[in-house]
Amino acid sequence: MKRVLGIAVVLGLVGVLTVLAQEGQPKELWVSVSPGIGFDIVLIPAGKFMMGSPNSQKGRCNDETQHEVVLTKPFYMMKYPVTNSLWATVTGYTPPIFPIPFQSKREIDKFAGNIMSNEAPVASVSCIAVQNFINILNKETKDTYRLPTEAEWEYACRANTTTAYSFGDSVPPELIKAWDCNKWHTKVGKYKPNAFGLYDMHGLNFEWCNDWYGAYPNRAITDPKGPASSVVTDAKGIATPKSTGRVVRGGGAEEYPILIKRIDFGSDKFEEYREKGDVVISFNSSAHRKQLHSLNDYAGFRLVKTAK
Repeated sequence: MKRVLGIAVVLGLVGVLTVLAQEGQPKELWVSVSPGIGFDIVLIPAGKFMMGSPNSQKGRCNDETQHEVVLTKPFYMMKYPVTNSLWATVTGYTPPIFPIPFQSKREIDKFAGNIMSNEAPVASVSCIAVQNFINILNKETKDTYRLPTEAEWEYACRANTTTAYSFGDSVPPELIKAWDCNKWHTKVGKYKPNAFGLYDMHGLNFEWCNDWYGAYPNRAITDPKGPASSVVTDAKGIATPKSTGRVVRGGGAEEYPILIKRIDFGSDKFEEYREKGDVVISFNSSAHRKQLHSLNDYAGFRLVKTAK
């Protein structure tokens, strides 16, 4: 059953963002996979934005070169990350659990219970496993779902904002505890959505994107898709590594060991942090990017499809 909540398309034009009504594009739809199981998708309008982070942003990384991006086509994105129940329904098996960083058996049992909650997001699937999920889903729904490009993910996350997060330049106190590394596996949709109506773009798991990791351009670009592969061939036909993994976005907090009083995070981003034993907790912004191995690393995900 389709739930039509509104009709709106935003088309990005050079210099001006013009809002136009476009008939035939429902703002939100429910996609049924089996009785009682399915997912909501939300229409993300076409438009333009500044991808990456400005030099003035606290804790920015050198791989966040800010540049203008134009997305010429609206697309639908899952309202929430894929949950355990949706994964199990589509694939026929329960998603795996990654190693749990706790000492106490009681804490391990409690944490494992939270991960396996039907309404918790899938947390530990490889990009290869995700592609298998997509193939099955598209066959069942006769549709064309896919992972978002990195540009689509950040555009959807920002939802027309220019701050470090979609809700401002700092993490509110009430979210700091929730975004602790050990709190990632909570029920989806627990916190407020962004202006596009998307939940958990900040604060839960890393989410796979379709792009191979690579350096950003220092110029404006339209509908970017990232590097074509994980290697690049020079003029002499010699292939050299260009990327070692796929891009993941989002995430809530990451832990870094405290080795010395002055902490150097290298290429990893932090906006603010607090001490917790022998680690520092840092919070990931809209521009935070990371690369993971497609087969040997694990994350969560949500899907998109181009609006017709």
